[in-house]
Amino acid sequence: MTGTLTIAGLGPGSDALVTPEVSAALAAATDILGYAPYVARVPPRPGLTLHPSDNREELQRASEALRLAAEGGHVVVVSSGDPGVFAMASAVFEALERAPQWQTLPIRVLPGITAMLAAAARAGAPLGHDFCAINLSDNLKPWAVIEKRLRLAAEADFAIAMYNPRSASRPEGFGRALAVLREAGCGERLVIFARAISAADEKIATVTLNEAMPEMADMRTLVIVGNSQTRRVGRWVYAPRRVE
Repeated sequence: MTGTLTIAGLGPGSDALVTPEVSAALAAATDILGYAPYVARVPPRPGLTLHPSDNREELQRASEALRLAAEGGHVVVVSSGDPGVFAMASAVFEALERAPQWQTLPIRVLPGITAMLAAAARAGAPLGHDFCAINLSDNLKPWAVIEKRLRLAAEADFAIAMYNPRSASRPEGFGRALAVLREAGCGERLVIFARAISAADEKIATVTLNEAMPEMADMRTLVIVGNSQTRRVGRWVYAPRRVE
């Protein structure tokens, strides 16, 4: 018997931002795998087994999901936000590449509302023109690569959505990122700190890059650095559609 494997995004936090397609997949699942805080968002029920794991066990989690699906389970691997944005979809396909015996399994990737889109909507339209997303974690890539990408994004005048800015294990990284952008001449750009979007403790603050401090971000914060033309209109922040 062959089961199914679904890789699903739970959105930024609120149940109201989980898509109906993802809700249906969760309701039909026999097994849910993911980082423990994300698995905890799925209510237990008869016939469902929850498999929480640590944040740095992505490949092991992906391999286990493939095995369970091959044994006949209806397996859902959950991520916050969108599973294809710095999340579990890539890990599953990496594990699948190493396991050709499972490459005929029925696999679906279901999109979710990722943090940068939820944050941008709360702030206004700071991603209304060309933008990029950069993960500031150096767990899977060297800091030199992150710094190069930040400098090039600044030079190209992209708005920049920065994921995973500051963790307890690497508190200095975000400060270094801010310094790189200041050195690139972005000091007057607007920066949005969007923490816990759609959760009860949601908080948004907008300052200039020169005013930004590393302590303003943690791992629940999505940071958006505007482009050179990003501006305020009342309480909103937006990027004009036209480049001058």
